[in-house]
Amino acid sequence: MGQDFRAFLKRLEEAGELRRVRAEVDPYLEAAAITDRVCKLPGGGSALLFEQVKGGALPVATNVFGSYRRMAMALGVDREPRGLDAIGDRIEKLIQEAMPKPGAGFLDKLSKLPMLAEVSAWMPKTVRKGLCQEVIHTGAEARLSRLPVLTTWPEDGGPFITLGLSHTRHKNGMRNMGMYRLQVFDDHTLGFHTQLHHDGARARHGYAPGERMPVAVSFGGDPALTYAATAPLPPFLSEVMFTGFLRGEGVEMVKCVTHDLEVPADSEIVIEGWVDPGELRREGPFGDHTGYYSLADDYPVLHVEAITHRRDPVYPATLVGRPPQEDTYLGLATERIFLPLLRMILPEVVDMHLPPAGGFHNLAILSIRKAYPGHAQKVMNAVWGTGQMMFTKAVVIVDADIDPHDMNEVLFRVTSNVDPRRDMLFTEGPLDVLDHSSDRFAFGSKVGIDATRKSAKLDGFQREWPGDLAFPEEVLDRVTRRWKEYGL
Repeated sequence: MGQDFRAFLKRLEEAGELRRVRAEVDPYLEAAAITDRVCKLPGGGSALLFEQVKGGALPVATNVFGSYRRMAMALGVDREPRGLDAIGDRIEKLIQEAMPKPGAGFLDKLSKLPMLAEVSAWMPKTVRKGLCQEVIHTGAEARLSRLPVLTTWPEDGGPFITLGLSHTRHKNGMRNMGMYRLQVFDDHTLGFHTQLHHDGARARHGYAPGERMPVAVSFGGDPALTYAATAPLPPFLSEVMFTGFLRGEGVEMVKCVTHDLEVPADSEIVIEGWVDPGELRREGPFGDHTGYYSLADDYPVLHVEAITHRRDPVYPATLVGRPPQEDTYLGLATERIFLPLLRMILPEVVDMHLPPAGGFHNLAILSIRKAYPGHAQKVMNAVWGTGQMMFTKAVVIVDADIDPHDMNEVLFRVTSNVDPRRDMLFTEGPLDVLDHSSDRFAFGSKVGIDATRKSAKLDGFQREWPGDLAFPEEVLDRVTRRWKEYGL
């Protein structure tokens, strides 16, 4: 399924998923205001390509991932009957095949060779030349003003790069690619916003003050790269290799011109530079995905040494703010793709929903097959101990027959099945750095809500629990058959 960014834009346009804006648009607030209005249309609106950006020569693409269909197209599953769930099925099958059986012998190990060959095909491949280096600017010529960086909200600290893929390398050699916002300070410096819990922060903490950590920021390339940069991967799995899994073949990487980091060879644009972990500068505020401005704070400075790009590149950008926005669909992909991994830890989980209104890490709704006393509370605690789900402020548990995506149904169960003193579990733990509601930085309280039906056997419920209102299937079938006769 390998495709670069401009090939993806072409596919979107052919599918009626992209609109060209030919009128001149100001990168200061106007492009973001247009994008915001389109994002909030039913289904996420269209991808946008601003062809004439005031003061710049490069076109800007926004809302590229802002619908379920475009997200599926980006990950190569738009023709799969189960869409994004099909990727989760692949992950589940891969893990099941990789797990050794008890008492496995030589023949069983031999049977796994085809799987190992498949995994090796996902490894990144180093090439000598890349399209991203067709044009090279270094030194004083590497000016950030060459890029049409958007200012998205009126109280932002300045223009911010919002869809760049930051490449770093830990001291142990582990490669990392993350999506971190980058504030433009001037023509040659950026704010490197790597929060406390980010891999990028762990990478820079391995370098001593005064030591230069190489950084590269790539734009575009295969759209699966952009998703992978946002995915909550385990530390041992690189985002570039995960992209190889998503696309079925390894990503071609090329060495940067000013240091030895590698970047996707078919990127639209690459910024090369370095960070001194001991040099901090006030960054922000920034209108964030929480729907509020994240406050200004001190972060490292990224010094730009080179900007390389393809001929006639397209600059990708995204708008974050009060949901729904484009990141709604990136989060939806994570919900569907990583559900099978959660089920491997918690096999009682039937389904999960991370509502966009909750910013994805503020609310998780899970349906479970409840089997013993305290089962719902066990799942709550397990969720808070699983990777980035540790940030979840509210976990709601419903019964297996409840669809967690049906918010009307979920709210009905929360308001009708819950006794607050009995069914709400409070605890404390890590919060997202951007959370403004807690009186402590990156730490606060969380709540679990058991909205399941209660019984004497499983919950020690002393009264009779009433049954749900429902018509017999025979009556419903008869009404369906005779519906036209009723003249309704």
